[in-house]
Amino acid sequence: MIFDPMYLLFVGPGVILALIATYKVKSTFAHYSKIMAGSGITGAEAASQLLTRNGVTNVTIERADGFLSDHYDPTSRTLRLSSDVYNSPSLSAIGVACHEAGHALQHADAYMWLGLRSKLVPATQFGSTGSYIFFILGMFMHNPKMFLIGIILFSITVVFALITLPVEWDASARAKRLMVLSGIVTYREQEDAARVLNAAFLTYVASAITALLTLLYYLFRSGLLGGRRDD
Repeated sequence: MIFDPMYLLFVGPGVILALIATYKVKSTFAHYSKIMAGSGITGAEAASQLLTRNGVTNVTIERADGFLSDHYDPTSRTLRLSSDVYNSPSLSAIGVACHEAGHALQHADAYMWLGLRSKLVPATQFGSTGSYIFFILGMFMHNPKMFLIGIILFSITVVFALITLPVEWDASARAKRLMVLSGIVTYREQEDAARVLNAAFLTYVASAITALLTLLYYLFRSGLLGGRRDD
């Protein structure tokens, strides 16, 4: 399937968009990592201040390895920030840290889409791996039922990618609004920090589009979209 020209036709645009989005977020983060916030507080301090001033005091903030590996773990109520974010007083670091703090606020508010995404994680992990196993078995055994099972499993990852969009958008919206109200940055600084969050959101859009296009390709290969059936 990797060498199928139709695969490139279906999925190629999504891959190109993903590459553009990745470049955009890295270049934007690098640019605003050179601009320091007037408050002088680090990303870790910004996240802590935003959470505390909005009534959330039960979240642990830790330093994590890896570039832009920042994430919020709702199972342990832990906000993990990469070193480039945790220790830096740059607008990039503050923007990313406040975004992740936005997820903690979503958790505290029982934000529906975050809860749904968290519940889908185990099924998504299984579907992501299991789908390819059934695709391969279906193709080599000429068994359309196995291929269909693969499509169903892969559909879970598509749903997960789509649900991620409102979760990430809302976390950024909270960060943009509350980082000013919490006294972390000025209105002018918020505009620059927001550019980092906007660039990051493009990566989630690209991921969702790529997942959708990949699903369409598999539907085409199965014959459900009028393509050649692999049986």
